[in-house]
Amino acid sequence: KKLPKFVYLVPQQTDLNSFLWTIKRDPPSYFYGTIHVPYTRVWDFIPENSKQAFQESNIVYFELDLTDPYTISALTSCQLLPQGENLQDVLPRDIYRRLKRHLEYVKLMMPSWMTPDQRGKGLYADYLFNAIAGNWERKRPVWVMLMVNSLTEADIKTRGVPVLDLYLAQEAERMRKRTGAVEKVEEQCHPLNGLNFSQVIFALNQTLLQQESLRAGSLQVPYTTEDLIRHYNCGDLNSIIFNHDTSQVPNFNNVTLPPSEQVTAQEIDSYFRQELIYKRNERMGKRVKALLEEYPDKSFFFAFGAGQC
Repeated sequence: KKLPKFVYLVPQQTDLNSFLWTIKRDPPSYFYGTIHVPYTRVWDFIPENSKQAFQESNIVYFELDLTDPYTISALTSCQLLPQGENLQDVLPRDIYRRLKRHLEYVKLMMPSWMTPDQRGKGLYADYLFNAIAGNWERKRPVWVMLMVNSLTEADIKTRGVPVLDLYLAQEAERMRKRTGAVEKVEEQCHPLNGLNFSQVIFALNQTLLQQESLRAGSLQVPYTTEDLIRHYNCGDLNSIIFNHDTSQVPNFNNVTLPPSEQVTAQEIDSYFRQELIYKRNERMGKRVKALLEEYPDKSFFFAFGAGQC
């Protein structure tokens, strides 16, 4: 992250798997790299110095305020097609048909994907499917692509437990800390809506092809949520894996693509890298700097996706 000149970052090396950086001032402030997985999968591996920094800080800042109902409703409305439009109206017929078939498959499989623990908590497959995909015909194609990408057995098994950043936000509220966000919903949402139509159709087609191959057993996922968790718990900040967790965007660069499609894949990849990594880093860095300058006597804890740190 491009950081203000007066900030001196020191990785905390007491434990190998520390994603905590200290901003040397009095009192100190902190950057902490989070991960978008259920907190229960990583909490026991987070070193005490990170938990202590969180407890001792006065103000906790996140990318977005995930506990604010406005954030959730704004994210939802940002994903919708313009009034009166449906996915069937905008997608090529073949892609729409394949998408519908894939979602029917997911709905059929979902009860067998769920864990006894999820069922014990009263989480049912129909409810979960509707919560994730219930309004899919009204969503913009780019958001449908991301939805399809997350409707896998491994991802379904993780539902029902707060992800780490949401858990930290809930804990900060419980401890009555002041909280805030360095980004607006629109800043996360608009770049995704900024892809042109042919790029979106390419991305959705590639996502469906990947899911269809997985269903047929002819493809192994390049990296899974399990890989992500293992890397995080071992303190291995592998940028390829973490950048994709941060942006929530699949990687379409693929050696098996014909040359013309490789160009499209590279354009999408560099667009997302620019919009969701580099530009966000610069914007967030400026806002962090302004907060630190405005409140020199406060200890901040900035919890951002590990790929952004």
